[in-house]
Amino acid sequence: MSFFNTEKTAVDKRTPVGVGLRHGHYQQALETPADLDFIEVHSENFFAKGGALPALLREVSELYPVSLHGTSLGLGSAAGISEQHLNSLHQLANKVSPVMVSDHAAFAWGELGNQLHHGGDLLPVAFNEQSLQTMTDNINRVQEKLQRQILVENLSAYLEPKGSTLTETEFLTELAKRTDCRLLVDINNLAVNAINTGSADISGEIAQWIYSMPSNIVGEIHLAGCTTVPAGEIMVDDHSQMVSDIVWDAYEKALKHFGSTPTLIEWDTDLPEWFVLIGEAEKARTIAARVFQSKEENL
Repeated sequence: MSFFNTEKTAVDKRTPVGVGLRHGHYQQALETPADLDFIEVHSENFFAKGGALPALLREVSELYPVSLHGTSLGLGSAAGISEQHLNSLHQLANKVSPVMVSDHAAFAWGELGNQLHHGGDLLPVAFNEQSLQTMTDNINRVQEKLQRQILVENLSAYLEPKGSTLTETEFLTELAKRTDCRLLVDINNLAVNAINTGSADISGEIAQWIYSMPSNIVGEIHLAGCTTVPAGEIMVDDHSQMVSDIVWDAYEKALKHFGSTPTLIEWDTDLPEWFVLIGEAEKARTIAARVFQSKEENL
């Protein structure tokens, strides 16, 4: 099953909406199934062959379509991607038959003593031809191994590497063109970046980013909230709060530009009650329904 099998149109009766499923909600997701179109799990949490987690994922997949979202592929790593890591992802995807597989436009792997080591974080790359070719080669390798299209997420970054010759949207657009991957647009990441660079017009900067992106290469949207910080301090994308008004406003703009796009609510730390998380998903669905009802009436 894949959401990619359906051609995106400007008008859609129901935009697929899901939530990230984290450890604190496993039992509730099974005991109190929600009206969700899919759930997302972090791929690396389910690489182990034994134990309770693989069995739990099988149970969850009987109730919800599953999306696999990774944080460790390191698609921008000049040293390449760990063969062991890629094999584990391949095996998991074969077991789960996910509706989507995604990771980030970041580097993570470096070579030390002729061995690959993981940096333990999502690290930004310079937006230039060298990084573009590295990421292209890695994505092509992943897609060939998985025999499927993947999604690549824009990054929230706390520093800007030197050497960029392209804007982020130019870089990601060319990446999708070269690899035939799809893009996962995380709107909260856009907000965090605008805040951390001291933008005087956060909403306007997010909107400009969205409108700079071709509508036909975006395959998923992520929505999240994070801890606010005083002016001038670095904001960390901790996924610990409800989606902010700025992000909700940008989500509406994104749907109008990209069309009906699978949408996920992320909440990773300070987890709320299950019903609160589901309420955020319902809000996304309500906004999407309003956007596309309005489009339909104007046709």
